[in-house]
Amino acid sequence: MTAIADESISETLAEGGQLAVGGMALTVRVSGRRKRFALTVESDAGLTLHAPVGRPSVEAEAFVRAHWSWVMTKVSVRERTRPLNPAKRLIEGEVFRYLGRSYRLAISADQPADGRVRLIAGRLVISREQAENPEQGRAALIGWYCRAGHGWTSGRLQPWAARMAVDEPDLDVCDLGERWGRYRPGDDERGPGRMSLGWPLFQLPMHLVDYVVAHELAHVRIPGHRADFWRVLSQALPEYEERRAELDELGRRMWMGEIAQEDPSRALLGR
Repeated sequence: MTAIADESISETLAEGGQLAVGGMALTVRVSGRRKRFALTVESDAGLTLHAPVGRPSVEAEAFVRAHWSWVMTKVSVRERTRPLNPAKRLIEGEVFRYLGRSYRLAISADQPADGRVRLIAGRLVISREQAENPEQGRAALIGWYCRAGHGWTSGRLQPWAARMAVDEPDLDVCDLGERWGRYRPGDDERGPGRMSLGWPLFQLPMHLVDYVVAHELAHVRIPGHRADFWRVLSQALPEYEERRAELDELGRRMWMGEIAQEDPSRALLGR
């Protein structure tokens, strides 16, 4: 459907520009092949206005306002169903986080002999072959998080174990699904057992990784989450409640390994 405004003089829409309507910003896409306006509600609830070449912004605003009810309905649906854990694209410049800092992805034509992702000059470098194969690229990135997270935690585990008066457990970093950490006692309760940390944890700031480490070390002394468990944790980390709340909030927004695919279900109005 198309809504035509009057022919008053107005600024012409520009490719890649923004159009503000009703407190919302729409990204403008201009095409010489298009004859009518169209609206797309993207998977992240963002709005895109598709426009023919040379059309004035006043006409575009009239079109959007004429279909405002449709826009609000579709945006509401997107907001309710939008995943908090973002998917990532294997493209140049995509942002990945490590210990609270942002690093951009760089794609190299060279394939390292071991096929590993590397952090070089502030950029995460993967091969073009890995970037073009979502499963391979995903596995390479997760492998990097596992290695980097293990190396970083290895230097902090002994001081935390000493602080909490427990033996230092074996450590691994792996895929734990939606869990941040897990502690398993040794066989027949002999030995320090094994502490596993989920690789997505290492996207978070250092103080939240420390919280999870302290949490799991408290389990070396006390299984479960009874009052005495929290008492042990509070002795080593008095601010644990604040850190737990921060982990709950930030953790919902971390990348959990999903690679973005083209979304065939984008809501589209017009043609």
